[in-house]
Amino acid sequence: AAEAAAALLERACGPEAAPEELRALRLAVQAVPPAALRPRLRDAHLAALFGLLSAGDREQVSDCVAILERLLQALEPAHLVRHLREELQKGLFHPDDAVKILAISQIGRIVENSDAIREIINSPELLRQVIYCIGGEKIAVAKEAIKSLSRVAQTQDGLEALFASNLLSDLRNVMATNDIVRYRVYELVVEISSVSADSLNYCANSGLISELIGELTGDDVLVRATCIEMVTSLAYTAHGRQYLAQQGVIDKISNIIIGAESDPFSGFYLPGFVKFFGNLAVVDSPQQICERYPVFVEKVFEMAESHDPTMIGVAVDTLGILGSNVEGKQVLQKTRSRFQNLLNRIGHQAKNAPTELRLRCLDAISSLLYLPPDQQTEDLLRMTESWFASLSSQPLELFRSISTQPFPDLHCGALRVFTAIANQPWAQKLMLNSPGFVEYIVDRSVEPDKASKDAKYELVKALVNSKTIAEIFGNQYYLRLRAYLHEGPYYVKAVSTTAVEGAE
Repeated sequence: AAEAAAALLERACGPEAAPEELRALRLAVQAVPPAALRPRLRDAHLAALFGLLSAGDREQVSDCVAILERLLQALEPAHLVRHLREELQKGLFHPDDAVKILAISQIGRIVENSDAIREIINSPELLRQVIYCIGGEKIAVAKEAIKSLSRVAQTQDGLEALFASNLLSDLRNVMATNDIVRYRVYELVVEISSVSADSLNYCANSGLISELIGELTGDDVLVRATCIEMVTSLAYTAHGRQYLAQQGVIDKISNIIIGAESDPFSGFYLPGFVKFFGNLAVVDSPQQICERYPVFVEKVFEMAESHDPTMIGVAVDTLGILGSNVEGKQVLQKTRSRFQNLLNRIGHQAKNAPTELRLRCLDAISSLLYLPPDQQTEDLLRMTESWFASLSSQPLELFRSISTQPFPDLHCGALRVFTAIANQPWAQKLMLNSPGFVEYIVDRSVEPDKASKDAKYELVKALVNSKTIAEIFGNQYYLRLRAYLHEGPYYVKAVSTTAVEGAE
């Protein structure tokens, strides 16, 4: 097969090639592993195929792209960039998207290779073309370009090339295309900044980060909403947070939340601004953030108490993030009865809201109630017990009724709430004293699908692994749970077949 493909390659790349030879070659190269063609593949063949791309009709272009995709796999990335640089560059501004994608994905291979990436960094023309791909109509091309540039920026020379040379003006030119492309460039800059303090420095010195922050405080509410997401990703790294604090950005965001009172359009950007603080609190210190920016906690409570489902959803998500660690739980506990009342509202929403909001409530409740075994002090156990009791007059029954509904998502969400409290002694006593509850846990027939079976198994595992379970549940139930765990999530009892003799 390799022989036949090689012969076809000679003919199809010749000056007098007919379209059907190209089609035959397309089929032939699919049938042969690329490595087998490598010894017979010459640069002249590839140059000829790239040449056909510029002259051909759609059919011919499509055949050539398919053939090149296959053949280029056989070549080392360093060989590609040394011998086919111009062809790849032309491919990047070819009118046909398939050709652009072929070229940009080969550049993706080159930047992943430590030898070849140097050659790319020393080819400003090629890099310039990749930058212009960020402005392309085709999102797949833009995404691949962003990925490649972000990879180039992981080297010192790459950072120099992108941010300390003429290419910076090319980045700026691309940004001027339109709003969407401008955000793509910001996305690239934030991604690069997240790598290290050094890469953040380059991006900051280019002026692009302060422009992003400028848009955060500008007048366009939709722009604000998009930019806060990017600034939030910047806050995920310690050096990013430090930079934002030094530049006074965190204070600015806090002031915008305060000013949102009088802004009728604040609904567009407020959710993102509040989430920013939620994420900041978790990676930093919930207590410090909430003490320093009291407006944040106040706003979360206000949103959760409102009647706007969008705002309630964001508030619930944020409370779940904030309460995912013990320090955050203690911050919430300090607000005393206000938080207890809020829990009652969240319990009500978990039961009555539209499905999507119910799921978000269930996830937040799981996050708020979970306590790692090594942090189960008497005070904290008393706190989670009182929180659980605040959710509803009969909280265990509330979640059990949700878990028996025919919607797998809700069913699993409710099981996750049980799993979150499963290792806390007060919850084990509640489960034991609720008629039929332990029977329900070990009953496999109530889980209709894989996700539910997995969720139930996690609950059983959390119970069995608890130090207090044998003592609270008693031996008989404890052994049944251990057997369930041992049999795995998908166990099915064998059915006896003795009664069918003579029935053939």
